[in-house]
Amino acid sequence: MSLDVSMTGLVRRAQDVQHRTVALRRDLHRHPEIGLDLPHTRDAVLAALSDLPLQVHLGRSTSSVVAVLDGARPGPTVLLRGDMDALPLTEDTGLGYSSTEPGAMHACGHDTHVAMLASAARVLADRRAELAGRVLFMFQPGEEGWHGARYMIDEGLLDRTGPAGRPDAAYALHISATLPTGEVHVRPGPLMAAADVIKVTVTGRGGHASAPHDALDPVPAAAAMVGALQTMVTRRLDAHQPAVLTIAHIRAGTTSNVIPETAFLEGTLRTLSAQTRERAHDGIRRICTHTALAHGCRAEVEIEVGYPVTVNAAGAVDRLTGVCRALLGPDRVVTMPAPIMGAEDFSYVLERVPGALAFLGGCPPGTDPATAPPNHSNRVVFDEDAMTTGVAVYAALALDALRR
Repeated sequence: MSLDVSMTGLVRRAQDVQHRTVALRRDLHRHPEIGLDLPHTRDAVLAALSDLPLQVHLGRSTSSVVAVLDGARPGPTVLLRGDMDALPLTEDTGLGYSSTEPGAMHACGHDTHVAMLASAARVLADRRAELAGRVLFMFQPGEEGWHGARYMIDEGLLDRTGPAGRPDAAYALHISATLPTGEVHVRPGPLMAAADVIKVTVTGRGGHASAPHDALDPVPAAAAMVGALQTMVTRRLDAHQPAVLTIAHIRAGTTSNVIPETAFLEGTLRTLSAQTRERAHDGIRRICTHTALAHGCRAEVEIEVGYPVTVNAAGAVDRLTGVCRALLGPDRVVTMPAPIMGAEDFSYVLERVPGALAFLGGCPPGTDPATAPPNHSNRVVFDEDAMTTGVAVYAALALDALRR
C-alpha cells in the first residue's frame, strides 16, 4: 500500500505539534485521576480541543468527552479512542513531571493516549477539507477495571442517533514500555483476553488451634482449592484454547492459636474464547463447592464477569497494517505471533464495530525492551518521542478511511 500524496507529511506535522502533545501529557501525568470521575483530566482535554472546529459532548454518568469532526463531504464515521484514567500506585520514576498525587500514577500510559488523540484531532482539523465523513474522538475514563467504555456505549456513543451516528470503523493505540519506540504491533482475531474476578469464601467452624478435631478448619479446604483449580486448567480445559487462572489473594485468621471460621480466596481468570470461559466458570464453581464439602465446610463462589475478549477484525487489521507500513516503513510494523492475556475494555467497542487495537512501542532510549519496567510498574517510563508516531497513525487511519 502506498499513501496518498496528501498523507505523506503526517509524521512531520505530528512533530510540529509535539510540544502540545508533550505539554498535555505531562500535565495529565502530574495530576493522575482514577476511575470514572476525572475532572482535571476532562478539563485538560476540553482546553486542548477548545480552538478546534469540533462538536463536543460531555458524558452524563462519567467524565467522558466525545468530540466530532465533520469533514467537507458526507461519508462514513471513524472512531478513534484514547483512555484517560490512571492506576492506584505511587510513582517511583524520579521524572521531573512525576505524579503529585500519592497513590495514583499514569503507569499504563493513558496520559500519552489522551495527548496523542488530542493532537491527532488538531492535525485532522487542519485537513478537514479532505475528509468525506466524520471522525469521532472518544476520550474514555475508567478503562482500568471500571468498564468506562460500557458507560459511554450505554449513553448512546455507538447508536445511529449518537453524537456521530453509528461508527463504521474503530481504532485504538496502546503504548507499551517493553516494545521498541515507534513500532506498531498488531494481529487479527483475539488480541487480548476476557478477564473475570473469582471470589471464594470458605466457611467452617472456628476453634482452638491445638484441637482442630473440634473445629472445621477452612484453611486446608482453601489451600486444596488453589491446587485443584490449577489442575482444572491443565486437565479440564482444551490446551489449544489458552486460559490463565491465578489466585492472587488469600486471607484467613488473626493469630497463631485460633482456627478461623472463614478463609477467603480471590483471583483472576483470563480466557480467549466464550466456550473456554463458560467451561472454566463451571469448573471453578464445582471444584470450590465440592472441595469445601469434602472438608466439612461450605463455599460461596462469586465470579464477577469482566471485560470480554478483545477481537480485532481482519479487515481493520489489514487497513491499519497497510497504513502503518506506508507511513512508517515495513520494518516498524510487527505481526504479533500470539495474543496477550491482559484485558481491555475497548473490547466492548469492538463487539459492536469492526476495528482494531494495536500496541505502540514506547521503550525509553538506551533501555533494553526486554528489561524495561513494564506497564503497571511504579517505575515505568515511556519515550515521549513515540507519541509523534501515535499522532501520525491516528490521523493517517482517519484520512485513509475517509478520503473520497
